[in-house]
Amino acid sequence: MFGNRRLFLLLLPIIAEQFLNSLMGMADSMMVSNVGAAALSGVSLVDSINILVVQAFNAMATGGVIICSTCIGQKDYKRAGQSAGQVILVSTVLSVTMMVLGLIFRRSLLYLVFGKVDADVMSAAGIYFLLTILSYPSVALAAACSAIFRAQSNTKLPMNIAIVSNLLNVAGNAFLIWGVGLGVTGAAIATLLSRVFSAVVLMVKLRNKDQTIYVRDYHKIRPDAEKIRTILAMGIPNGIENSMFQFGKLAIQSTVSTLGTIAIAAQSMTNIMENMNGIAGVGVGIGLMTIVGQCLGAGRKDEAVYYTKKMILWGYIVILASCLFTYGIARPVTVLAGMEPNSAALCIYMLGWITVVKPVLWAPSFITAYALRAAGDVRFSMITATLTMWLCRVTLAVFLIRVAHIGAMGVWIGMFCDWGIRGVIFTVRFIRGKWIHQTLR
Repeated sequence: MFGNRRLFLLLLPIIAEQFLNSLMGMADSMMVSNVGAAALSGVSLVDSINILVVQAFNAMATGGVIICSTCIGQKDYKRAGQSAGQVILVSTVLSVTMMVLGLIFRRSLLYLVFGKVDADVMSAAGIYFLLTILSYPSVALAAACSAIFRAQSNTKLPMNIAIVSNLLNVAGNAFLIWGVGLGVTGAAIATLLSRVFSAVVLMVKLRNKDQTIYVRDYHKIRPDAEKIRTILAMGIPNGIENSMFQFGKLAIQSTVSTLGTIAIAAQSMTNIMENMNGIAGVGVGIGLMTIVGQCLGAGRKDEAVYYTKKMILWGYIVILASCLFTYGIARPVTVLAGMEPNSAALCIYMLGWITVVKPVLWAPSFITAYALRAAGDVRFSMITATLTMWLCRVTLAVFLIRVAHIGAMGVWIGMFCDWGIRGVIFTVRFIRGKWIHQTLR
């Protein structure tokens, strides 16, 4: 059983890590924004692509959490360790492949996705994209190692490493942007070095034999077809779901880019702050995957249902608190970021609507899905999220912006509808109970 104290100790480091990552991302954006609106817009466009790639890495890591936590619930620690090694191998191969493809096609991809934007914006995007592509292997390995630690309920170590990594990133940004005057190039270098640091430290820590799951002699890991198939069976649907989600965001971002630099900058900062106010909820969902995986691995289905309900309630609470906090700091953030008055006003207006709607709709539409994935019900989650994303969020947002001409707010109206419909579907699936019979064996 996970008592309240144990749950709190499990979830708090995850939430703190996710919140810190988002806060440091906001600090980065504020520093880049002071370089100019074109710099912020260029970095934002690249991040739209990078997030798509990073989500693919996180999908493999999610497969690792599901498999390793289920093995721990079954007390099959040897198989858990072997599966962890295969997660590392798959993540390495995938990330190196993505890095090579990114380096080859980076310029074509920017023009394909965003078309004709201001020359200054595209110049900043090209510089930032080149350097962040080199960090893909580090991002993938850090995600895989963090997931393996979380599967064995060790959430504190990834948090501590994330703290140091993010502080190094911000300090590097401050020095390279303002001290050396490298602008967007400095931001990209600082990001690259901090990601390499995270990956190296986590891989060293994962070698410790005193842990429930450890991996040594990375160079001796060889492909295990059966375990890789299991990882991919969990990771690919989750990866497709995340990829479709990010492709949808790219389609929306491409539409927003037609509204001009003011709208792009406003949407960029609103996205950052919306990610920040959802971080605590994401942390609850990530922790829930470990809990449900261990419960189902041990055959305790009633506990899996109980903890899912409990975490949905916690999700409502933390999302409300996060939204209120983020809205409270919105004005000072736009001032410190040096945003133009029109962009700042539009950002705060959109964030106000998010603060009203998100606490009501977000928890059942996302936290419930984490439980479904942990039980192996990944295909249903993938199909539902993909359909609601494209048929509701993307289609409606593009219509409202291009046809109804209501501006960037159309993005969020589409998103609110997506959250509402998705929440209803996932709740019905959860109540019927079919999801719980999908767990791995």
